[in-house]
This record gives sequence, C-alpha cells and structure tokens, in this order.
Amino acid sequence: MIKVGIVGVGTVGESVAKILERNRDIITARAGKEIVVKKGVVRDLSKSRDVAIPLTDDPDEVLEDPEIDVVVELMGGVEKPYEVVKKALERGKAVVTANKALLAYHRYELQAIAGELPFEFEASVAGGIPIIKALKEGLSANHIESITGIINGTANYILTKMMNEPVDFGAVLEEAQELGYAEADPTFDIGGFDAAHKLLILASIAYGIDAKPEDILIEGIESITQEDIAFAREFGYTIKLLGIAKKVGDFVELRVHPALVPTSRMIAKIDGVMNGVSVVGDMVGETMYYGPGAGGDATASAVISDLVAIARGGKSAPMLGFKRPLESGLSLLGREEIVSQYYIRLEVADRPGVLAAVSQVMGQERISIETMLQRPGSGGSAILLLSTHRCEERAMQRALERLFGLESVRERPVMIRIES
Repeated sequence: MIKVGIVGVGTVGESVAKILERNRDIITARAGKEIVVKKGVVRDLSKSRDVAIPLTDDPDEVLEDPEIDVVVELMGGVEKPYEVVKKALERGKAVVTANKALLAYHRYELQAIAGELPFEFEASVAGGIPIIKALKEGLSANHIESITGIINGTANYILTKMMNEPVDFGAVLEEAQELGYAEADPTFDIGGFDAAHKLLILASIAYGIDAKPEDILIEGIESITQEDIAFAREFGYTIKLLGIAKKVGDFVELRVHPALVPTSRMIAKIDGVMNGVSVVGDMVGETMYYGPGAGGDATASAVISDLVAIARGGKSAPMLGFKRPLESGLSLLGREEIVSQYYIRLEVADRPGVLAAVSQVMGQERISIETMLQRPGSGGSAILLLSTHRCEERAMQRALERLFGLESVRERPVMIRIES
C-alpha cells in the first residue's frame, strides 16, 4: 500500500481523492498496490469539502507522518509550496506536484534536493496531456528541434471566440469570466505568464536549460483587435497565444506571445479551452499532443498517473530527465536576437506621404515589407496593416519606436509575430 498526503485540497485535490476511490480497482491493478489518501491539508477547516478523507490545517501533520510515503502538493503559489516540498523531500518522501509556478522558479534546486527520490510533475503542464512523460521517455532518443504549445486554455478560448465571431477582446474576456474559464483577475492567463511557466518546464526537459520567467520574452493578448483578426483571415492565418522553445545552433530561443499561425498547421486547429503541444524531434519529426489543459478531473488524472508510476517502483532521478549535463551545453538566446516575420498595425493620418514615410523607416532598418492593407479609420485616420519578411527582433523594435515617433502615426504601433 502507498499512503498519500495531499497538501491543498481544492478543486484538483478533491478530484484526486474521489478518483482514487471511484477507480480503485483499475488503479490498484495498474499500480500493483493500493494508493490511499491518509490525510489532506486545507487552509480553512470550516469550509465544506466533498471528500471522505481526514483533513487538517497543519501541513506538518502530513510532512512529519512517518506512514505517509508521497506528498502531493496542490497549493498554488511559489515560496510556501517550495518550503513544503523541500521539507517533504528532506524527510525522504516522494513528491508529486501540479505547481508550474513553483517549478518555473525552483525546479533545479528541487532536483538537487530530491536526488534519487521520485519527484513527478506531469500535471504541471497541459493538464491531462502526458507531455512530460513524452519528452522524458518517449522522445528520449531525439534532439528536440522545437516545441510549440497552446498551453493556456483561457487565452485560447478568447482568441478562438474572436476569430469566429465579430466580438472585441473585453466582451469575450467578460464572458470567459462568467463561464469560469478566466479568473476575476485574469492577468496571469491573458498576459502570457502562466504559459511561460509551463514553457520553462518543457524547455528544461528538452534542452537542460535553466531560465526564469524574467529571462524570456513574454507578451499577452490584450492588444488583439478585430482589425488583426481580419488581416489574419485574409491571409490564411489564425491567431494563437504560443509558447515556443526552439534550438538555434548552440542556443535555445524561449518566448511566449500571440502569433499569426497558418491555418494549415496542426497547432492552428486547437480551439476553445483545449491545449495542444507540437514537438519536433530530429529522428521522429513532428508529434502532436492534444487534450484538456485544465479542470479538476483532467489535472487529477495526471497527478494519479504520477502516483501510479511511483507505486510501480519507478524512479524520477534525475527529475528533469538528464543523468548528466549535455556535452555541448546550450545557452539562452537573447530576446533581441530572435528572428521572425512580423505583422504591424498602425493608425495613421489619412493623407499623402504617410505610406512613403512608413516605408522609409522600414527600409532604413533593413526590414522588407511583404504585404500591406489599408482600412478606413475614424476622424481622418486610416489603419495600415502590414507584414514583413524575416528580420531580427532588435531591428523590429527600433522600427516600432521610430514609427511611433512619426508625426503621422497616431497610436503606438501593435506588432504580432508570424510563425509560419
């Protein structure tokens, strides 16, 4: 028998306890031994919970219990969970977590503390999709050339709705909040930070690279409008919030941002609140992983798969998939060195000479324009929509600042990268 303590019995914790009870026979048959929740930890004991397990508000009742073999951390946050998980590992207990923020900041410290102890975290990225195991095990023979993920369901729901209906960002966000897809404060999701935490975890497994959220390019979807949607449709694109990890020589490119994606690509077909991750390996080519990225039962399914692996006697040493460092270590590519195609939206004065001024700025920065559309604006303005050929990020950022400085440009330019 494996005895488990759950620290954080919220939506996911309740689902874990219920599924272990409801599907006990099949789980026991697959694990080879019964998995039993001995105790759960909650913040507020007075709050009613639909679980038939003993509860406490003191984490030490789980951490100091010698009978508990595995601590499942489902608290959320960073520093408090770090202390709980560190303490569990120091007491020789295996750990399972769904906490992507914890791992985004402390994954390498926790790997060092865990040593040979099992430390599993399948549920930390893309909910019920087994992407962690795919990278650590299924694709272990491959150099990973790229990872492209839609790994935040809230942002994907909003962008899908905007692509399919003539609605603005604010209205769709409000609807998503009413449906429970977005939090009351949605900044973490729509700003790209949640996706960035998940991307950093995947990049560590794929490339052995240690980066923090502050080190990488992160942009959200707040500035997307129906003008951008119209351009995307006209030129065969959809707009998605992507997490991208890409090997470029001896460097790894890590970025999270909205992107125009050709509708022919598999990742473009991931709609609504669903998640999808494309992984390209040098031997296997592209593999695609699709499924629910959040929700109590989907996330609990991933947590329990980790518990089953531990019950079978599986080791997760080392936790991030490398038993020794890569002989040629990879470094993080600087943000300004990223190379991409770009889409730009400009609100300009509707008068002669404006197109020439815009073209002059782009030419001086050695940026070639591929396509351009003009839409009528309001109050004597026009909307220019243009796309570029590939260029360096540093050149594009210089061009955007210079364009904003033009007397004829009325608002700060909006830029979206194109991932062809």
